[in-house]
Amino acid sequence: MNLISSFISCHAHDQVVVAVQDVPAGAPVAESILTLEPIQSGHKVAISAIRAGECVTKFGQPIGTATEDIKPGQQVHTDKLAFAPLNGDDAWGGPVEIVDDAMDPVMFDGIIRASGKVATRNYVGILCSVNCSGHVARAIAAQFRGPDAMAAWPQVDGVAVFSHHTGCGISSHGTNMEILRRTMAGYARHANFAAVLLVGLGCESNQIGELLANENLVQAPILQTLSIQQAGGTRKAIRSGIKIIHEMLDQANCVVRVAVPAQHLVIGLQCGGSDGFSALTANPALGMAADLIVRQGGTAVLSETPEPYEAEQLLLRRASSQTVADKLLARIDWWESYAQAHMESLNRNPSRGNKAGGVTTILEKSLGAVSKSGGSQLRDVYLYAEPIETKGLVMMDSPGFDPVSATGQIASGCNMMCFTIGRGSCYGAKPVPSLKLTTNTPLFERMSDDMDINCGTVLDGDMTLDEMGQLIFSQIIRTASGHRTRSELLGYGEDEFVPWQPGGTY
Repeated sequence: MNLISSFISCHAHDQVVVAVQDVPAGAPVAESILTLEPIQSGHKVAISAIRAGECVTKFGQPIGTATEDIKPGQQVHTDKLAFAPLNGDDAWGGPVEIVDDAMDPVMFDGIIRASGKVATRNYVGILCSVNCSGHVARAIAAQFRGPDAMAAWPQVDGVAVFSHHTGCGISSHGTNMEILRRTMAGYARHANFAAVLLVGLGCESNQIGELLANENLVQAPILQTLSIQQAGGTRKAIRSGIKIIHEMLDQANCVVRVAVPAQHLVIGLQCGGSDGFSALTANPALGMAADLIVRQGGTAVLSETPEPYEAEQLLLRRASSQTVADKLLARIDWWESYAQAHMESLNRNPSRGNKAGGVTTILEKSLGAVSKSGGSQLRDVYLYAEPIETKGLVMMDSPGFDPVSATGQIASGCNMMCFTIGRGSCYGAKPVPSLKLTTNTPLFERMSDDMDINCGTVLDGDMTLDEMGQLIFSQIIRTASGHRTRSELLGYGEDEFVPWQPGGTY
């Protein structure tokens, strides 16, 4: 990556460069090349003549095909560049050996549960089996909100309630129910919960008894259930729930943080509101931090399967085995069929916001999405909300919609989230802390109350990507040890619980 005046060059053989600020017409781009029109920050400008039908490269990789002749100095965006399938080689060529220098063990202050799992936070949770129980669940949690409501339990991070909009009106044995129950079970088992109360109505399709039996969950003091119908209605159920939570809080308060190795970290990798800088700053820097987590023996979890569409070869090259490569290809094939069944196409991405930020095609967006996975071997591929047991870099299948994807990652066992943002996003994900990383300084300054790390300093020339990766890693350790993120201070994280229900979510 090379900074040239007001533009940045991503690769020596690229035909485009990226504006790091708004640039007027007539501004110098490269030797003997001036902009022929105003170029917005994050957008691309040609530095060589490109013929219609010619492949355009960025990051040294194809990002689309020119739909008309493009002159040096012209903007290259949706009016001149279109997606075209790469038809690349999906064959796995054997594992790529990645040799890392030795790294001293890094510790963080975590909470060791009786199961042996390590928590980064200490919540009591309330889960709803069905949308009908949401009101009662929220009313129970409301008794533990306010400045002094949790004063008697200083070691507890709060009482978090997770309602949703399904659980009935669907088949008791279909795919949607299977995914919902797997997601709920993942939350019920999550290390960041000291205890969980499951609240149901009583007559829903998602019967709590069946949920417990199917997911091998056992009622205990730290996992209790409440039926509104059996309790005698709303008021009685709320009173019963408050009593149960009080007892759970007394037990949850008896925790102590101790130094534990970073191998216990399971980091969810997310990107949203991508812009033209995502693949230049925040995503590759997060990838470097993810590599450091992996070198510590921890786990980094990539998701949003449609996101690396047409860039999956970059992941296949790093698959640790033919089995892992086949798993990834199977999920991509599923998504192509899923999109076709709903008369959609995976190349409809990127979104309007992505395009306004300078991202033109799914190829360009996919290259940025993959970069947040770093350079480690891909060790396994999991279904949505499936428990993750493998150490290292793994993939969890999910839609590209951030809350749905992150909900699955948490259910799979992630105890922390890192979210890169180019356009601006207000997001949190209880019960795990979420670090939000901006791709550019203007966004960080404009939304400073919401953002944790400014990766735009790489563009500003104040830090290198390596230095930013180290900074992110250090902030992960600090946050896992109890330091609160911006989203935690703002109270985000409950409304963002969105279990995937296949049917039209992309």
